[in-house]
Amino acid sequence: MEPHTINIFTQNPTRPLDVKNRSIGQLVDSMLYTGFQGRKLAESVQAWNNMLKEEELTIMMGLTGAMVPAGMRKVIVYLIKNRMIDCLVSTGANLFHDCHEAMGKKHYIGSHLANDEELFRHGVDRIYDVFAFEEEFRHTDHLVADFARTLHGKRMSSREFIYLLGKKIWEEGDGDESIVGSAYEYNVPVFVPALGDSSIGIGLTIARREGFDVDVDQIKDVDEITQIVEKSGKTGVVYVGGGVPKNFIQQTEVVASIMGADIAGHDYAIQYTTDVPHWGGLSGCTFDEAVSWGKISAGAKKVQVFVDATIALPIIAHALHDKNAHEKRKFPIFVWNEKGELTIDFKTS
Repeated sequence: MEPHTINIFTQNPTRPLDVKNRSIGQLVDSMLYTGFQGRKLAESVQAWNNMLKEEELTIMMGLTGAMVPAGMRKVIVYLIKNRMIDCLVSTGANLFHDCHEAMGKKHYIGSHLANDEELFRHGVDRIYDVFAFEEEFRHTDHLVADFARTLHGKRMSSREFIYLLGKKIWEEGDGDESIVGSAYEYNVPVFVPALGDSSIGIGLTIARREGFDVDVDQIKDVDEITQIVEKSGKTGVVYVGGGVPKNFIQQTEVVASIMGADIAGHDYAIQYTTDVPHWGGLSGCTFDEAVSWGKISAGAKKVQVFVDATIALPIIAHALHDKNAHEKRKFPIFVWNEKGELTIDFKTS
């Protein structure tokens, strides 16, 4: 091989990390010159930071896994309040646990080595190494049921339902530290495409059995979130885990294309996951695979980090804070009219 050819591959030597006093943002910048998932983590922060600098771009987050019981609740709240995300698609479970804590209930440090039969006898539920009282969960189930009774006969998307639930949490609980409360306050839409697959669904079922009917229209969800993509100049996606929220966001590009919109996939794509591609599941599939569907643009900045999100999220949020604490961003404001039609205006923070 000719020397000049070799130089193509050897232009950027790695830079061993040294230990010194620096901010997390500076540490992450240094990790850009390391290898493996450490570098991928740093590249994801770089990509996210570039999204924040774009003039008219909507950032959509998919949130799965038991992130709230694991202590990530205030990280998501920070991202909402500081408009580092513009739309959240979550499992119902995370939002249920968020409401649970907002109303004064707790999750507790436990152990994955606990005797589960003994925990059951004491009414304690286990989420790996986190404990919670089943009786307290049921109290929150009934809180949701009580709220549902006030919406008897109404038909709405999950976004509209979570907005109203967030208003209740904001007024009656610790709304300022809540995901749904902060989303209500800062007008960040939150979708739950599998609402029935959660304790929020349990609460709605309690109300339904008592004759109170709340019709959460999940097809309206598809229409509403697709309108966000159709009417945004550019879109970037950030996935914590995968599952239903990931596909729900991904498929907006397909739906919009079928409806005649001139789009070519999301422009940025970041994922933090512990799943791998070779089992064929969505949570581990690569963004290159998504290009074949038209869900991710062929020219998109794509970063997949194979890491536990409870490790990644605190580091990422602190690094983004370091880099953007004094920056202003142009972010989207979403308004749906009575016909369900969306308009988007961009506002500078």
